[in-house]
Amino acid sequence: MKIALSPILWSAAARRHLSDAMLLGVAAVWGSSYGVAKGALAYYPVLGFLALRFGLTGLLLLPSLWRLTAAQWRDTWRCGLPLGALLLGIFLAETHGVSLTQASNAAFLISLCVVLTPWAAWWRLGERPSASAWGWGGCSVAGAALLSGGWDGDWAWGDALILLAAVLRAWMVCETRRLTQHRPVPALALTAWQAWVVAAGCAALAWLSPGPAVPLPTAPAFWGACAYLVLACTVFAFYAQNWALRHSGPTRVALLMGSEPLFGALWAVALWQEQLRPLQWGGCALIALAVLGSSVRRG
Repeated sequence: MKIALSPILWSAAARRHLSDAMLLGVAAVWGSSYGVAKGALAYYPVLGFLALRFGLTGLLLLPSLWRLTAAQWRDTWRCGLPLGALLLGIFLAETHGVSLTQASNAAFLISLCVVLTPWAAWWRLGERPSASAWGWGGCSVAGAALLSGGWDGDWAWGDALILLAAVLRAWMVCETRRLTQHRPVPALALTAWQAWVVAAGCAALAWLSPGPAVPLPTAPAFWGACAYLVLACTVFAFYAQNWALRHSGPTRVALLMGSEPLFGALWAVALWQEQLRPLQWGGCALIALAVLGSSVRRG
């Protein structure tokens, strides 16, 4: 009996390790996305750029729908529409929130997703997190606070929007798990539907915004940034997140994704020659400790 079960157990363990590696990869590319997106936004407005980014993603993933069965097609759009709406809300709240508050406030408040996700999982999925999950989540948030400089105590509309984005992130992780757990939904097809919802929403808001239409840039730097954000930060990132949620719980996913500020800081040092203070390096160490510690025992 043990010999017969061992391949199954190994396969499950291998999938969990692969999901962990993919989620850390997502955190790494998302950590690099801030500088890349900032460069692209120097050429094109936010809403138009988001519509272009997610529209290109949807077109790129169009072949993923060709071989869907009727049941898969039905389940994919039933999951993709609400999850795409949540993703649209996250991007709009983050984009406008960052413009209305300090960067340090935004970095700290968005990290609260790590401790909000266990509550969301308990509420939406009935999964009560372990004490270790709460502890490592708190460790990760403390690291983000040191890394970003924390919240300065002043409350503004931008802070409320960033906090809303953190709540929506936690909710979307749990909803993805809940909606896809017992449905034959291919991860690439689900990513395509989410991309189309975000692209359509941003395009509609851009069309309703006052002011003349801005022509697409021709600068190679802009299209290079688009290619990176579409392929790495959207296609790979959302596919990996959707796939990993079938093999890891929402709390585990949130802890791994909570390493995004760590990778953002490392990219800033490596590529943009920014300098970190000793307390910020301490924050990096706490986030890394949370990821490593939670790997020993899953929450």
